[in-house]
Amino acid sequence: MYAADENRYDGRMPVRRAGNKGLQLPAVSFGMWHSFGDEANYGDSEKVILKAFDSGIFSFDLAYNYGPGSGAAERLFGEVYRANLKPHRDELVITTKAGYHMWPGPYGQMSSRKTLINALDGSLKRMGLDYVDIFYSHRFDPDTDPAETAEALDSIVRSGKALYVGISNYNDAQTKAILKTFKELHTPFVVNQLSYNMLNRSVEEDGVVDTLRNNNLGLVAYGPLAEGLLTNKYLGGIPDDFQIHWSSTDVMDQGRDKLTKKLNQLNDLAQNRNQTLAQMSLAWLLKDPVVVSVVTGASKVSHLEDNLQAVQNTNFSADELAKIESILKA
Repeated sequence: MYAADENRYDGRMPVRRAGNKGLQLPAVSFGMWHSFGDEANYGDSEKVILKAFDSGIFSFDLAYNYGPGSGAAERLFGEVYRANLKPHRDELVITTKAGYHMWPGPYGQMSSRKTLINALDGSLKRMGLDYVDIFYSHRFDPDTDPAETAEALDSIVRSGKALYVGISNYNDAQTKAILKTFKELHTPFVVNQLSYNMLNRSVEEDGVVDTLRNNNLGLVAYGPLAEGLLTNKYLGGIPDDFQIHWSSTDVMDQGRDKLTKKLNQLNDLAQNRNQTLAQMSLAWLLKDPVVVSVVTGASKVSHLEDNLQAVQNTNFSADELAKIESILKA
């Protein structure tokens, strides 16, 4: 029978706040986009999820469409939760999303009222939960008035099925559009989850980071390692069949050879900081208080432990930051 580590909140994992909101998250959240589904080994998945909790990671990030196969990651997490973590429900921040393809037909995607409410009901059933801590609109719906999406999310909170609401993949203009209704309704809107890493700075250029900061909201960064580019894996070269996430495709425009050179230069800087490239990449995101958490997945305990080391040094000197900028902009 699982017994949680009594020292899980001993300070190894910093806890960060979303602006001036009540929502607090560990600096690193555990994401279940990859490697968690019907085909995953339950024992391995259980081991790494419980190791995360024992290490102070109390936030678990899911979505209806995570799998592979819609609902698969939620089903697996639900099994682990019911078997081990249910006694700790008050400690956990469990989040899920709806908006990408979930089931056949016109209501199986996007962010209409019917889609969001039906999706959350299915997610709660799969995970064995009465509520989630954050429910996200996974993407902006260009054909639905953002006020309808906001009102649906607000009513979900008022129904008791979610404590907070979030948005994901909303650019600056889209964030401002839905924020207007959230403010009118006094909806507990807390975070925008966005693709953000050293190589993909589009959220800075778009202005959404400043909008979140100015409204005392948080940014949860997904894809912080750019599909593994910001690890030691590709220092010897990036293969032709490498697949980047749709949100970071621009990073490949400079060509593989030039990008590989930059990765090696960044790795040299990381070594001077006594960090791996992955650890420095996570730390670089966490240097900004608006980034409330970075979402990383891990299929093995060793990968998780490596990522956990990033939070031990999130301070950068002015020279280090200048060097990183010069490498990235070359």
